Amino acid sequence: MRPIRKLTEEVIHGRKLRTIEECSILLTSDLAELMEGADEIRRRLCGDKADLCSIINGRSGRCSEDCKFCAQSKCNHTGVMEYDFVPLETIVEDCGRYDRLGVDRYSVVTAGRGLGGEELAKAVEAYATLHRTYPEMKLCGSHGFMSEEGFRMLKEAGVDVVHCNIETSREYFPQICTTHKFEEKLENIRRAKAAGLDICCGGIIGMGESWEDRISMAVTIAEIGAVSVPLNVLVPIPGTPMESMELMKEEDILRTVALFRFIVPQAKIRIAAGRSRFEDGGAELFRAGANATITGDMLTTVGNNTKEDRTMLKDMGYRLRPEKKRE
Repeated sequence: MRPIRKLTEEVIHGRKLRTIEECSILLTSDLAELMEGADEIRRRLCGDKADLCSIINGRSGRCSEDCKFCAQSKCNHTGVMEYDFVPLETIVEDCGRYDRLGVDRYSVVTAGRGLGGEELAKAVEAYATLHRTYPEMKLCGSHGFMSEEGFRMLKEAGVDVVHCNIETSREYFPQICTTHKFEEKLENIRRAKAAGLDICCGGIIGMGESWEDRISMAVTIAEIGAVSVPLNVLVPIPGTPMESMELMKEEDILRTVALFRFIVPQAKIRIAAGRSRFEDGGAELFRAGANATITGDMLTTVGNNTKEDRTMLKDMGYRLRPEKKRE
């Protein structure tokens, strides 16, 4: 039996990859064989359901953190729109559009270190309203650092998953951000879990990190127990320190997606920013182990059209939540 085939079977039957040495085969295997193995792990452990998530930028700009990739950091000069928490009516209308399109999950994302006070109250009201109005839509929250009490308020309002990316490996993180530490991310995730919430946790690839950093990030996410793993491919944004970063090769993106499927075999591997770089809408990514995506508009970059995404995924044999007719 070929080595990658043997490893595929071992992962399907419960083997956990937790060291650089164990994962080294993922970096040297033939890419087509690796993708085939990753897709088999996805089929046998996750089935053929594709999970679609849409997001709204609930508060934009003026973030105090200095993340080098981000258009919304006040340390970067990108000309991004700045506004406070968006009106409830805007959120409800936007969520309704995606509910009719058969999207599974909806998330309000706010820029800034965290959310509290009056704006936390607005978020809680928004989620509670969405939960009542669109009971089939699953709700996620992405609001940075919060107290356990704040996370409990989100859960009581109908949120079941909290998003908190670790962005990269523990080792490379200081090269990306200096205004908070990697351990603060983990502590925030622990507070969310203590409040009874599941975790959506991923990061960004193509920021100058090594393959070892990508493995380290995946292993940390596996140890966190994330149910959803959003993978963003860096979109270099003018005005950020990473505006001149060389774009990742498509084969390296595909290898990274497959690598994550081997290390986090039962999670939703969710393709986020950067998918539009692929000519076919990223179909190859869903042959490399991915089974989820963010669809529609992104935060500060243009996303993929939801109807086109549905057609692509259906043609590939994935099951989707049915669309609804407008009443």
